[in-house]
Amino acid sequence: MCTGLPRTACPLRLFALCILLSHAAAYFGLTGREPLVFLPGPFANEPPNSKAHLKQCEQMTLTRRQKRLCRREPGLAETLRESVRLSLLECRYQFRNERWNCSMDGRGSLLKRGFKETAFLLAVSSAALSHALAKACSSGRMERCTCDDSPGLQHREAWQWGVCGDNLKYSTKFLKKFFGQKRVSKDLRAQIDAHNINVGTRAVKSGLKTTCKCHGVSGSCAVRTCWKQLSPFQDTGHLLKYRYDTAVRVHSVTNSATGETELASPRRHSSTGPRLRPTELVFLEESPSFCRPSRYSPGTAGRPCSKDTSCGSLCCGRGYNTALHLTTISCHCQVRWCCHVECQTCLREEEVYTCKKH
Repeated sequence: MCTGLPRTACPLRLFALCILLSHAAAYFGLTGREPLVFLPGPFANEPPNSKAHLKQCEQMTLTRRQKRLCRREPGLAETLRESVRLSLLECRYQFRNERWNCSMDGRGSLLKRGFKETAFLLAVSSAALSHALAKACSSGRMERCTCDDSPGLQHREAWQWGVCGDNLKYSTKFLKKFFGQKRVSKDLRAQIDAHNINVGTRAVKSGLKTTCKCHGVSGSCAVRTCWKQLSPFQDTGHLLKYRYDTAVRVHSVTNSATGETELASPRRHSSTGPRLRPTELVFLEESPSFCRPSRYSPGTAGRPCSKDTSCGSLCCGRGYNTALHLTTISCHCQVRWCCHVECQTCLREEEVYTCKKH
């Protein structure tokens, strides 16, 4: 699957693929039935000074060099687990109303193709890795990195004031080392994967903001400490979903000046119009409809939908079933002196809509 891919693309595709495997629970604490439930690590009860992280590193789908780096950094194994959790949750959330809902079924086949969905998976995986590693540095979970080293911000002062900046600079540098130096490849698919991986890391970087805190008398800003802080990962997910919705289909062209193969869009001619932007997700082939079960997804039959907004598209014209469900809600609430709210429990009948099979 990784033939011809640059070193940055292959491990990340394997990283995205490993969450599919039946033994993924041993790797990242994910169960087969509930792929988004992030369980505690299998070594959570061991003493802090134990070598539990060594076992976790050995169980992960990593290259020999990556396992060596993992063993050297005790906090890395847990950070990799956290990045998987982030990418899975965000992917499922962003595509909850789409025909393809980031299902685990068919993920392996999907990663072998050049669809828009493949582009999003690679981008959100690389973004989650960058985000989780930067956060791990600032929270003190990594031994070889600490707070963001912004000019004028001393680490000791940062910890004292509780304003340790997210170290995206270290995160980016470490990931280049972790995945190996990126090599220019003439293979079109390899270039596309590398491009989409970079889109993910750029999306995280765009959410890096400078936050300041005043320490003067009576709240004045006579003394001010500033630090770098990442936006919530859901903001990155929203941005990548927008990039998915506006993704550009590409093909390869030969640069007449350098003789190298480059990505180009049929609707954008480099000689007369704007070239492909580094923030755009790109894909090679049109996606299937995802309406029916296939090797790429389980289809949409049985999926819950909203009658007014999503049933029409989600059910692919097959229509939807309507069922009545009883749910319990809190009702007739009253505030009691002092500071206590008493509520009754009421039953409410709700209509639930699910896509028909035929």
